[in-house]
Amino acid sequence: MPGGRSGIRARGEISAFTRPSWEQALSELARRHAGVSYVELSDVGFVDVAGVTALAVAAMSLPDGRVVVENPPPQLPRVLEMFWPGLDRIEVAL
Repeated sequence: MPGGRSGIRARGEISAFTRPSWEQALSELARRHAGVSYVELSDVGFVDVAGVTALAVAAMSLPDGRVVVENPPPQLPRVLEMFWPGLDRIEVAL
């Protein structure tokens, strides 16, 4: 990530076809996590519910800190609010 931030950047869509890669990237993010990790999604056009679930599970598994999700597709914050209201481990930056 630019600026020396710890994080990942995804492109395209996050769905059944790309989920193994997404989950692998989230696992790597969790391994390198140190307080705040960033997930840049400005080049992602769609993320399915299972993709959002993988993100939420990864964030909840962190020992501390949070994940900042930058520029997600519109369905991501809606799904988070629907299934994980008040999950303070994820901050959405639009």
